[in-house]
Amino acid sequence: MSDVQRDKQFWDLADSFIQLANTHLSEVKPSRVSASALFAAARFNAFVITAATENKAQLIAEKEAAIAYFLEQYEKMLRENLDEHMARYDEQAN
Repeated sequence: MSDVQRDKQFWDLADSFIQLANTHLSEVKPSRVSASALFAAARFNAFVITAATENKAQLIAEKEAAIAYFLEQYEKMLRENLDEHMARYDEQAN
């Protein structure tokens, strides 16, 4: 697996998921929307990992590397987004 190119399609897809999550905020706490989105991402990524393998033995052999990759990507993206929010924190508070 490799880093995905962050082109227009990437940003449009990300924005569409965020917009969908935002539609639930009028009825559900942000922490619950977040937990559901995180679970959905994990479930979908498990599907992607499984679909990329030819058999169960390959899935078993590649499982830990795939988990490490997704954990690394999530941490990188979370840190990047938190840094962005911190940079704009004073603007958002007003």
